[in-house]
Amino acid sequence: MRFLHAADLHIDSPLRGLDARDAPVERLRGATRRAFVALIDLAVRRQVNLVILAGDLYDGDWIDFRTGLFVHEQLARLAVHGISVFVVRGNHDAESIISRQLPRQAHVHVFSSRVAQTHVMGDLGVAVHGRSFPDRAVTEDLVPGYPAPVRGCFNIGILHTSLAGSPDHGTYAPTRLDRLVATGYDYLALGHIHARQVVRELAPRIVFPGNLQGRHAHEIGPKGCEIVTVEDGQITQTEFVALDVVRWHALVIACQSLVDIDALCLRFTAALDDALVGDRQRLHVVRVRLEGESPLHRLEASQPGVLEAALQAALRQREGPEVWIERVLTQLQSPLDRAAAAERPDAVGEVVRLVDQLVGDDAALQRWALAALDAVPVLPADLGDARPERLTPDAWRALLADAEAMVLAQLGAGLPDVQPADTSR
Repeated sequence: MRFLHAADLHIDSPLRGLDARDAPVERLRGATRRAFVALIDLAVRRQVNLVILAGDLYDGDWIDFRTGLFVHEQLARLAVHGISVFVVRGNHDAESIISRQLPRQAHVHVFSSRVAQTHVMGDLGVAVHGRSFPDRAVTEDLVPGYPAPVRGCFNIGILHTSLAGSPDHGTYAPTRLDRLVATGYDYLALGHIHARQVVRELAPRIVFPGNLQGRHAHEIGPKGCEIVTVEDGQITQTEFVALDVVRWHALVIACQSLVDIDALCLRFTAALDDALVGDRQRLHVVRVRLEGESPLHRLEASQPGVLEAALQAALRQREGPEVWIERVLTQLQSPLDRAAAAERPDAVGEVVRLVDQLVGDDAALQRWALAALDAVPVLPADLGDARPERLTPDAWRALLADAEAMVLAQLGAGLPDVQPADTSR
């Protein structure tokens, strides 16, 4: 017996970044659907007996029936091959959220939201247990209500849960590892946490497969599903299969030794080649972060956007997998002999002395920055939705360092390149 375990498909979820310049909009917008098609293809190709979907099949209520019809059509392909589907609803597609309905499919079993249920497939020797979310906010532990394991069967429990909690996800149907173990099941198919996690290897095996398709820059790396093979009531093989059609990457470039954009581009393309290792099957979306002390900071300050433009140009000259740069974050520092600069009687010295004073007092920095923002009648477009009062001290210091570099680039061309400001206080 072989089954496929997936979760958090979020079909037709609006991927972030579609309004960015040169975004491959159609490739991104259709990613969740194409990943789901790949999952159905895999289930047929690998001749699985069961497909388990552990919550959040949908991202929310359907805008129209086309979302439901697409899923209905894909699941119908499994019926032709005798593959059963077991579904629990999660916080995004809870029973109270999905308002539209289509005819039921005999091979698709959606668990009740009122009470945990058990489906026994005697020919396969499998018992599947699960319960759906009635509403988006399920705060109680659902595990105590799950049925006892069926003797003589391989028991699978399906649960959408935050488990003990995650900083990246809301708390829904929280439970403890010891309670999952105490169910007596052989496999716990979990959903809700979008990063793949094997919570427990065996007795029972407990797995978050992660979401099927990364949707933004914080959902990086391979995304897919688990395939589990069972023989004589025992797990004999487990396999993670990547199915994402768009893969997100976080690329950090250390710029300490880089003095010009040619050196930056060489390091960027080398890091990109290492990250992609020849994967031509999918679109790769990259968020780049430039770090360290480098003259590149002053170059960016004097010519805003030059570093991103350089990386875009380098990307267009390389061969290999399709790549789109979603954003370039510059967390650089300019080389500067602060002690010498602070002694200068001109505007350069005044700027350095003010920055040194502000970085040592978080409250003073925030007051000064908010007062400066109040003096600006209209914020730039890319700052229009910012909430300055919610910025952390680290964020204010980073912004101050960028502002200092920009001002010094205008005032102090030819400043000696030595030590940067200490903004870690």
